[in-house]
Amino acid sequence: MISRRQFSQAIALTAAAVPLTHAVAHASTPAWGPIKQVRAGLLNIGYAELGPADGPVTILLHGWPYDIHSYVDVAPALAAKGHRVLIPYLRGYGPTRFLHARTFRNGQQSALAADVIAFMDALKVRKATIAGFDWGARTACITAALWPERVKALVSVSGYLVVNLKQNQEPLSPQAELGWWYQYYFATERGVQGYTRNAYEFNKLIWKLASPKWDFDEATYAQSATAWNNPDHVAIVIHNYRWRLQLAEGEHRYDGYERELQQKPVISVPTITVASDFDGADADGTGYRKQFSGPYEHRVLKDIGHNVPQEAPEAFTRAVLDL
Repeated sequence: MISRRQFSQAIALTAAAVPLTHAVAHASTPAWGPIKQVRAGLLNIGYAELGPADGPVTILLHGWPYDIHSYVDVAPALAAKGHRVLIPYLRGYGPTRFLHARTFRNGQQSALAADVIAFMDALKVRKATIAGFDWGARTACITAALWPERVKALVSVSGYLVVNLKQNQEPLSPQAELGWWYQYYFATERGVQGYTRNAYEFNKLIWKLASPKWDFDEATYAQSATAWNNPDHVAIVIHNYRWRLQLAEGEHRYDGYERELQQKPVISVPTITVASDFDGADADGTGYRKQFSGPYEHRVLKDIGHNVPQEAPEAFTRAVLDL
């Protein structure tokens, strides 16, 4: 296992040697207007905000390799229904920046959830509905599990996504392992260099593999791709996947949270889980139903890939509104 210092030094050297820059096609300006910034915890978080300031708060969380534009249709629809919609860029994405250069660029699961609580505190949001997919769904689940008093309701694409490190060491079927090829690639220094040099094409491939029936255009993709020009993007992504495989350490400040998460805590807040073609054998949700003790519903979307809010915005919006 590599130490935090060794990890940070390796990523910094690679990123400095090969800057992550790409030409970006023009795309339409999202309905939310200029991005706002707020100092929250360890970060200066960039976020979009729509809807009335006194409306019920909904926080929408994106995944990898995506950004807040996954909610380009969902956010205005929720705002039109009176919701105050907040869409933060996760650490390592877009204009979100660490406040201090020496802060460890940590992608472990509880760190991202702690960012959400810090974001809510900074904006004086006492309680919110939290919805997300991919990293965003995992972060939403963890926030609901560790801070249920702060979460009014939860929408989670792909269900209960809390990483159990011991269970994560168990091998899957060869076909299932094939789907996680990029995790093993990121475990190598070749993967670090490859992602640093080729993130634009790499992430486009992930979009296509995760959503084979989604016919997105270049402008749509390019609009999200600007988020990966963040100077910490590579470090956060690599650490996230190495930490899951116990190939990189986390931070002691999150040890208490991780001990609790390794017990597979049950989520008690009202929840709707959403599955799509991406989820394969897990689409029926039976494998994680027991992890939700409050009001609960599971919905399955056919012919939809992983980026549910952008591929099926009406269905995602309806899930939030139904809670």
